[in-house]
Amino acid sequence: MKHKRKSYNYQRSHVAYVYLIPWMIGLVVFQLYPFLYSLVLSFTDKSMLTGGRFIGLQNYVAIFKDPNFKKSLVATLAYVAITVPLKLGFALFIAVLCNQKLKGIGFYRTIVYLPSVLGGSAGVAILWRALFSGRGLVNSFLTKIGLKSVPWLGSPNMASFTIALLAVWQFGSSMVLFLAALKQIPRSYYEAAKMDGAGAVTCFFKITLPGISPIIQFNLIMQTINAFQEFAAPYLITGGGPLKSTYLYSMLLYDNAFSFMKMGYASALSWIFFLIIAVVTLIIFGTSKFWVFNENE
Repeated sequence: MKHKRKSYNYQRSHVAYVYLIPWMIGLVVFQLYPFLYSLVLSFTDKSMLTGGRFIGLQNYVAIFKDPNFKKSLVATLAYVAITVPLKLGFALFIAVLCNQKLKGIGFYRTIVYLPSVLGGSAGVAILWRALFSGRGLVNSFLTKIGLKSVPWLGSPNMASFTIALLAVWQFGSSMVLFLAALKQIPRSYYEAAKMDGAGAVTCFFKITLPGISPIIQFNLIMQTINAFQEFAAPYLITGGGPLKSTYLYSMLLYDNAFSFMKMGYASALSWIFFLIIAVVTLIIFGTSKFWVFNENE
């Protein structure tokens, strides 16, 4: 009997491995191999038209001498600094509102999530550009109420903010996670705090924020990585202008790889980018011990 049971468990384990094989093949072929191959390419002068030869660290040295590298890095950091706090703050605000016991709250939750269903599609980006153009709907509304039109896409300072608004508008995924976390906080905590004389603001900072701090950390990491990798919407809305104020790092990668055909140089850029994102992520993890509170704490 024991022999049959062992034989059955052995067969089941092998069946599990069989089901894992397609996933493992996909992981190796479409993720691991390109990841390692890009590292090899970063040490060559490979282009889309010719074969590459080993040139050592020349690509990496050239990157730090490239003025476009500095401009794109500054533009990307500015975009991340604007987008992530606004997006998370707005998502948390809407999540708190959607956590109230109101009539028809399910309908309101659906409505506020709709922008995230649309995603970062090309159509939405083109519509955004039309809305905020010089003669777009937003400026037309401003002039009708007696205000001056704003160069949303024509000013270097305003362009970064305008493209960041599109990402902030698509806050649904973060909002859903915040809402789920809010529902896990026991109502008894708030009742006890109110009995001690705590107001709504005190409850928010002393109960709500610590209670959802692990989700804040997760959202912060994911949205930071997504903001660093943003490409389609800024590319379609501004094309990197004006004066390269919205020329994000992803655009620099795209231009070098597919416009200038410098795959080796683009691979080196991608590895520098990977290290930058990794460092920022590690900083968030490192500082989380000061503001993330687990249930057992």
